[in-house]
Amino acid sequence: MSVLRDLTKRASARPAHIVMSEGDDPRIVAGAIAAVNAGTARITLIGTQDDVSAQLVAAGMPNHPNIQIEDPITSPLTADFADAFYELRKHKGMTPEVAETQVTNPLIFAALMVRLGHADGTVGGAVATTGDTVRAALQVIGKAKDAPLVSSFFLMALPENHPSGRDAMIFGDCGLVIEPSSEELAAIAVASASSCQQLLGVEPQVALLSFSTMGSARHAAVTKVSEAAALLKADHPDLKADGELQFDAAFVPAVAASKAKGSSVAGHANVMIFPNLDAGNIGYKIAQRIGGAEAIGPVLQGLAKPANDLSRGCVAEDVTNMIAVTALQAQANG
Repeated sequence: MSVLRDLTKRASARPAHIVMSEGDDPRIVAGAIAAVNAGTARITLIGTQDDVSAQLVAAGMPNHPNIQIEDPITSPLTADFADAFYELRKHKGMTPEVAETQVTNPLIFAALMVRLGHADGTVGGAVATTGDTVRAALQVIGKAKDAPLVSSFFLMALPENHPSGRDAMIFGDCGLVIEPSSEELAAIAVASASSCQQLLGVEPQVALLSFSTMGSARHAAVTKVSEAAALLKADHPDLKADGELQFDAAFVPAVAASKAKGSSVAGHANVMIFPNLDAGNIGYKIAQRIGGAEAIGPVLQGLAKPANDLSRGCVAEDVTNMIAVTALQAQANG
């Protein structure tokens, strides 16, 4: 897909250092090797020297200058990481003894590498659950100072020559915030618009989705979305955003012409904001499984530094794509 080739090209212009918390998983190793060969990143694989080396040998890449291994049990970084983690979490009852144990958790170790400047971003979740992966990122890396909340999105790469003429869209939030308020929906929309600009390099056009279009139905769920749209227009008047819109009105110009006359976003939206996690999770999987879109994510937004989650059903290509996305986030993060 052309959008994925473009991601790789832009990521390789300024390769980032990405740490993979599950370095002994063959999918992670294969995806990391592909990313290094494409020039998008240099990689640190977390795991024991023997286990990770065995995977690299099996993948035909026993040695590469841009792939290194860190074992949290033996790493020279571990003692300093334990001290830093204790200071970070002592207000939550952390003790030095518990910190020494917990920093050997690959998710925690990888997140500390990012927080303390040893890496630009981290990717996990091929083996660990989303809950564990996100929890480590929140506890260690933390929320960006200017972000109201941490949310997620999927980058949906559409099949080439899609009838709509589009090659990619942003779907948010499909992986993290279960039942956002109007204020949270507006914050997710702002973050997703920024992610659209960062990753796709196009002007975001944001649709806040509902089962109603411009007052065609009345319900508390509709009111929540229309209030979020009003907040966006008041606080971010330069952002192209509209709602509430049904998906067809947001996506299809002919439907927009009849359902949402006068909207500059309807029929052309490239950022779709779902009203809750039920709708978002169902929506992206329908687009993926029936529509043939490639779903990259959930990508986290609102963190101080990049950390992203993989699906436990991922394949090596998904890992490579997520490394490119994380590298681009690191570029934008400065």
